[in-house]
Amino acid sequence: MSYTAISGIGEFGLIDKIATLANSTLPAVPELLTGIGDDCAVFQPSAELLQVATTDMLADQVHFDLLTTPLKHLGSKAISVNVSDICAMNALPRYALISLAIPASFSIAMIEELYQGMSHAAREYGLAIAGGDTSSSRSGLVIAISMMGEVSREQLVHRSGAKPGELLCITGALGGATAGLKLLMREKEIMLNHIENNESYSRSAMADLKEYSESIQQQLLPLARLDIVRFFHAHHIRPTSMIDISDGLSSDLQHLCRRSKIGAMIQEARIPILGSTRRIADELQDDALTWALTGGEDYQLLFTIPKEEYPAIADNKTIAVIGETTDVEEGVQLSDIYGMKIDLSSIRGFDHFSS
Repeated sequence: MSYTAISGIGEFGLIDKIATLANSTLPAVPELLTGIGDDCAVFQPSAELLQVATTDMLADQVHFDLLTTPLKHLGSKAISVNVSDICAMNALPRYALISLAIPASFSIAMIEELYQGMSHAAREYGLAIAGGDTSSSRSGLVIAISMMGEVSREQLVHRSGAKPGELLCITGALGGATAGLKLLMREKEIMLNHIENNESYSRSAMADLKEYSESIQQQLLPLARLDIVRFFHAHHIRPTSMIDISDGLSSDLQHLCRRSKIGAMIQEARIPILGSTRRIADELQDDALTWALTGGEDYQLLFTIPKEEYPAIADNKTIAVIGETTDVEEGVQLSDIYGMKIDLSSIRGFDHFSS
């Protein structure tokens, strides 16, 4: 058996290989309408409703750091990132199954705090925690959640339905989660430096983070855009394609374009970035646009609609048009504030196995 490092193909190359190996199993379940390659799998249990299913894993020191993340916040975030995948299919969440691999050092109180966060988020989204599994862990905490949702066939949205000449739209603002992460990592470094030098680490030594609370909340307590899905349903809007932004605008836009076999042109000036995010980027001598394009964890929705349907979303102030879809030959590009065109294929977001 030849050895090729996973980093040689990256996370999404690995997913493509797994999908190829799994394809031979699909004919066994003709009711499975969509397998690997979208935000959720789609199963048709009845003529009236479709079931969508997703799963996400959060691992200590990969997705979170318990030095900077309260357990209650982590529990809430674990639910939200799964709900965001359900939302990307224009569906509503129904129930979740939660599996935990727990280190021996954890106490009962710590697990209770984690589940308090999960339960609070579940109530906010109107879904049930229906079961799961527990195991010991010889390393850090691992949270794996499977979530089921429902949607009618008429409302279901995939990544693959966009056509050239449509509007590219985004909900909310981008880059805030990365800004929050950068601040928390800075605070962690200060704390560790104090410990290394045998210095006390108290509130007097700690930076005042109140002015950064908005960005820190976007990192620790992101909200899935279930409100947008309900808006779509109430106003009979069906995007032609949709994806949630978990890996950064650049990567997730490219995923959508690849599945729809289209290109795209987005405008830098139209990408919504909060002023607080820009101020933090300046303070840390970084670039807010880069955070929006590659940072990830914003869990906003990126979707396409025909131009003639713009009036249906025009009054929703949380939705911004950031560009248009184009022919696939034109690639996926960004027009910066100077009018220069940048090929986004060279700008990637988070990849678990990137070299």
